[in-house]
Amino acid sequence: MSAFEANPFADPVDVNPFQDPSVTQLTNANQGTLDEFNPFSENSRLAKAAQTLPATQPAGGSQPAVLQPSVEPTPQSVASAAQAGLLQQQEELERKAAELDRKERELQNSAAGFNPKQNNWPPLPKNCPIKPCFYQDFSADIPADYQHICKMLYYLWMFHSVTLLLNLLACLARFTVVPDKAGTDFGLSILWLVLFTPCAFLCWYRPVYKAFRSDSSFSFFVFFFIFFCQIAIYVIQSIGFPNCGNRSQLKHL
Repeated sequence: MSAFEANPFADPVDVNPFQDPSVTQLTNANQGTLDEFNPFSENSRLAKAAQTLPATQPAGGSQPAVLQPSVEPTPQSVASAAQAGLLQQQEELERKAAELDRKERELQNSAAGFNPKQNNWPPLPKNCPIKPCFYQDFSADIPADYQHICKMLYYLWMFHSVTLLLNLLACLARFTVVPDKAGTDFGLSILWLVLFTPCAFLCWYRPVYKAFRSDSSFSFFVFFFIFFCQIAIYVIQSIGFPNCGNRSQLKHL
């Protein structure tokens, strides 16, 4: 019956490859080594350190790169940088201001050189080497309400100039009759004509002309002050003091 119980498909020789003595020996040896290995022991750390290979040094013997710690700017350096920036901006603004001033002066000079109104007073011939010095046009410069007053003051100045000329002729006539007594009066009469004629035009007539043209209170003040001073001088001369250079001395003829 034992012959019928046997496995007909089994090998005639039942061989277990894991029961080989060489395999069992190695298996038992590895288990013993693993059981005895302690990775935290002193010997294990030394052995691991000995097996670790050192890192190779770079060629050329250069030192390894060292990361430098970051340096934060100090308040003094920040203040110095800000001050330098402000100084630079100030210099730039000053340069631009100087450039604008230069351009403004150029524009003013060009505007001053451009005079659309040509001077027409005194009325001189075109071939005369002396050119007119002033521009005068009542209808263009003076408002219509003040044109009559301004023209009357202009005629007053002309009458004043004619009066000085007549005074000169009178003193000349007296000088021809009594040269030893009228020499001083004749000389002073020439001085009054040469001095008061242009001074009256510049000192009180032109200020009142400008005052009416531009409604300037300062020009009105100059006119009234100088005009009344001249009236006071003529009142003193009209009294007839000797050697004053006026024709009132003709009473001695």
